[in-house]
Amino acid sequence: MTLVLPWAGSSRNRVLNEMDCDPQDLKESMFNNFSDVADWEERDFAGAEVKDMRVEAEAVVNDVNFAVRHMAVSKSLPIGEDVAYINVETKEGNRYCLELTEAGLRVVAYGFDNVDESLSMQYHETIYSLLDSLSPAYRDAFGNALLQRLEALKKVQE
Repeated sequence: MTLVLPWAGSSRNRVLNEMDCDPQDLKESMFNNFSDVADWEERDFAGAEVKDMRVEAEAVVNDVNFAVRHMAVSKSLPIGEDVAYINVETKEGNRYCLELTEAGLRVVAYGFDNVDESLSMQYHETIYSLLDSLSPAYRDAFGNALLQRLEALKKVQE
């Protein structure tokens, strides 16, 4: 068995055989070459992308679509690296446009594909919290789904 340590010794790809590895050498190598580790981490994360809000918004939709009448990422409002919009119609028939940002989710309009700048709604950390505040039918659907999953888990364990 071989062990590849990108920070060990002077070479980033030094390969050590299990028998050839002295624990003291490994410890010293880890501390003496800490700058190599930092360079390696920066290199690997330098090309990492910022969160894509479209992906985040689609995940939100897929997560709770079962508990609302309609939910979809807006196709007419702009989506950026830092914001996306989601249209949702509750089981009660109320329509909302939601804004998704790093701050969370909030209602920005009472209707689809619209942003009403005069609205000053609070942010919610999760879609569950936001829908819970808007829709009693969502609460019921979510509770029923949770109960069904728990019952299924109980059957599996028996």
